[in-house]
Amino acid sequence: MSTETPGDDNARHAAKMARIKAVRDRMMQTKTGEKGLVIVHTGAGKGKSSSGFGMILRAIAHGMPCAVVQFIKGGWDTGERRLLTAHFADLCQFHAMGEGFTWETQDRARDIAAAQAGWDKARALIRDPAIRMVLLDEINIALRYGYLDAAEVLAFLQTEKPPMTHVVLTGRNAHPDLIEAADLVTEMTLVKHPFRSGIKAQPGVEY
Repeated sequence: MSTETPGDDNARHAAKMARIKAVRDRMMQTKTGEKGLVIVHTGAGKGKSSSGFGMILRAIAHGMPCAVVQFIKGGWDTGERRLLTAHFADLCQFHAMGEGFTWETQDRARDIAAAQAGWDKARALIRDPAIRMVLLDEINIALRYGYLDAAEVLAFLQTEKPPMTHVVLTGRNAHPDLIEAADLVTEMTLVKHPFRSGIKAQPGVEY
C-alpha cells in the first residue's frame, strides 16, 4: 500500500520542472544572435501559406513593415488578401502576381511571364531594408515547374537580402538546394484532408 501523498507528487513535479528550467536557462544564455532568416514552408500537408500569413500578421503586430507576393493564387479572393489590403495596407504591401495554377492557364509562356514579374517585384521588395519580412507565397511551385531559376533565386537570397530581412517561401516540393540553404524549414505532413472525401475548398479554411 502506497504511503505517498499528493504533496509528494507535487514536490517531485516541482523538482523535475526546476531541473528542466535550469537546463533551458543555460541553453538560452547561448542563443544571443539575431539575423534575417530564410524560412521554407513545404510538404504535401495543408497549412504552408496559412503559416506564412500567420507570420506576416505577427510582424504587423510588432509594427514591422512587410510585404506579400503571391505567385500562383493571384486571381483568388482570399480572406488574407481582404484583411491585409483593407486594414493593414500601411504596414503590408500585397502583390497578387499569379494567374492561377498551371493547369488552369494551360499556357507555359504566360505562366513563366507571370512568375518572372512576381520575382522582379519580390527582388525589389527584399532589397528594401525598411521591409522586415517578405512572404513569397507558392514560389516553390513556380520553381518546381521551372518558371523561375532556382539557382538565381538562391544566389539572390544569399548575396542581396539585407541582413535583418526575413524571407518566407511557401509551396510543396521545395527545391533541395533551397532547403539546404534555409535557416528554418518546416514540412507539413498530410494525414487527412477533406478534399479526399469530396469536400470542396471552403472560405475561412482554404482561402
